[in-house]
Amino acid sequence: MIGLQIREAASEDVAAMLRLYAAGDFATKDAFTVEEAVSHLQAMQRQPSMQVFVACDGEAVVGTYELFIMDNMAKRGRRSGVVEDVMVLPEYRGRGVGRAMMQDAMERCRRAGCYKLTLSSNLSREEAHRFYDALGFTRHGYSFVVELG
Repeated sequence: MIGLQIREAASEDVAAMLRLYAAGDFATKDAFTVEEAVSHLQAMQRQPSMQVFVACDGEAVVGTYELFIMDNMAKRGRRSGVVEDVMVLPEYRGRGVGRAMMQDAMERCRRAGCYKLTLSSNLSREEAHRFYDALGFTRHGYSFVVELG
């Protein structure tokens, strides 16, 4: 997408990020207020292995994702990346924003020396699965979850 910029999220982006979540699959009745979300973003940014990114079309935030890079004890310290909370404004889907964000995540992981990048996706999100398939992700194993209250 021409003019798309992907950069680390800043406090000024939080309101737009919350609108993104509300417009998509992450809408919840107990969403952060802007003030709470700014505080949470700042806490995340204090973790060197955790980053939050936004995709911008000009000044407009049109996508976001989170990237966690970890060292693995069982893999002789080899690093791996985990992508979470990928969201693109509905009116920007199909225009290359998601692809650009995932390519950005893959490149960041390559530069960090990761041997793999993983993500999980709800079983019902078949369109998202086709998108990840097209990017070269392969379906691997199972994802398990336990709700802790």
